[in-house]
Amino acid sequence: MTDRPGVRVLITGANGFLGQGLVKRLLAQGQLRGQPIATLRLLDMNLDAAPSDARVRLHIGSLTDPALLRRVLADGIDVVFHLVGIPGGEAERQYELGYEVNLQATLQLLQQLRNRARPPVLVFASSVAVYGADLPARLDESAVPAPQSSYGAHKRMVEIALSDLARRGEVDGRALRLPAIVARSGPGCGLCSAFMSELLRRVAAGQPYQCPVSPAATAWWMSARCCVDNLVCAAELTLPTDAPRVWQLPVLHLSIAQVMNALAERFGDGCRALVSYHPDTQLEARLGRQPPLKTPQARALGLRHDGSASALVRRALELPAVTRRPAQGNPCHEA
Repeated sequence: MTDRPGVRVLITGANGFLGQGLVKRLLAQGQLRGQPIATLRLLDMNLDAAPSDARVRLHIGSLTDPALLRRVLADGIDVVFHLVGIPGGEAERQYELGYEVNLQATLQLLQQLRNRARPPVLVFASSVAVYGADLPARLDESAVPAPQSSYGAHKRMVEIALSDLARRGEVDGRALRLPAIVARSGPGCGLCSAFMSELLRRVAAGQPYQCPVSPAATAWWMSARCCVDNLVCAAELTLPTDAPRVWQLPVLHLSIAQVMNALAERFGDGCRALVSYHPDTQLEARLGRQPPLKTPQARALGLRHDGSASALVRRALELPAVTRRPAQGNPCHEA
């Protein structure tokens, strides 16, 4: 099938939590980087959630297969959203799998994107895991990465490779360090931060929940909708070759107690009784003591967080807008 004129887009991990939201967003808006979307190529091991649309091309298989990747890229590509990956907890338990997918396959993707007539734009989903767990009382964009997991180390290695190819003018890369994204449905699939999504969904459904961290635990939060906004924003940016290529996304720094306040505001004060607290010392030390995070450089580029705990809850759970809140400004701050 011949592609129509316009921008050619690839999403790896297209059947995942973020991938599905990004697919819907791109098909709905119909354009990217000032051009209509001609084709939207979706790559994943399973694409049962893929929409029926004339612009969509399905590629079922693993990113670790170089031959499949060559076929996917054979007709040319303009923008790649690289979302596929083995989650942090699973990557730590199965080192070889994490190494193959998170590092080797991603480097193979970068290699196959090099030396094209026009350097493709690549938006890479990196992670706050690059900072490690021993964080200072306050953090900003000058923080030196110090990963303490294989997942974080592999993400950092890819950031360096991406920045180098951007310096060489071979891949127009940009990496976003993502926080915990909520609210995923179903099991956590190897995500240490899965409890954050489960808390939101269980309370919204009126079901009891045993929270594995204390009410005072603080973490970095972002809704999937806001994350998709930021991925698209990053792809739209026009950058000089020598511009920084790795950005920490702005985040909401919230305690579990603050999130519970927002849930009570939405579902009533009685929802607090649904949650009991059984802190896991190791989990709280790793994901419950994240400090305030300042990101003026990312905000200057147009990257945003959800705006408030109430907006996070509404957007993460895809609830109707509250009419008393004005819908204006950056899309990450809509009511």
